[in-house]
Amino acid sequence: MPPLEPARDKATLRRQLQAERQNLVDRHARAMQLQEVLRVWLLQRRDVAIGAYWPIKGEFDALPALYRWAEANTERCIGLPVIDKTTRRLSFHMWHPGCEMEEDAYGIPKPKHTPAFHPTVLLVPCVGYGPRGMRLGYGGGFYDRTLATLEPRPVTVGLAFSNGYLPWLEPEPHDVPLDAILCDEGVAWEREPG
Repeated sequence: MPPLEPARDKATLRRQLQAERQNLVDRHARAMQLQEVLRVWLLQRRDVAIGAYWPIKGEFDALPALYRWAEANTERCIGLPVIDKTTRRLSFHMWHPGCEMEEDAYGIPKPKHTPAFHPTVLLVPCVGYGPRGMRLGYGGGFYDRTLATLEPRPVTVGLAFSNGYLPWLEPEPHDVPLDAILCDEGVAWEREPG
């Protein structure tokens, strides 16, 4: 693949990064490393409610690490997003392995008939990522719209493979920077406390 350049339009860049991610020959090894990075990062946290995502298009699957995290304390809960078609915002509904699922309007599995909750940490998939918590998503704006209205705002953590780093990525006016980004090489970025 040709090197990624800032002059490329975002739609082309998204397609290129997704194809690259799906074709990583070491994707399994990278995923195992990122599982460990996430588990260690969670050790420093006291949260009991984490919003995650159902992995699609070669995204990192955080659910195994989160399930292990939840097993250690029965008060902990994991949620997956449910899209409100009218507002195009996300709400988070409890998930556990084996819970009944159904497809949303975009064909992505979501929990069926489970209660909604407010996550204190929100794990966000990244197609690509850049300096200072900048995230390149799929372009639908679901997370940006959701984060603009969630109160209190959860700690947002982007999850990506390190090949998705774009050093020249700049925010657009609607972009909401993430609080941290974890990749298979470790903590790629984290906002200073305070």
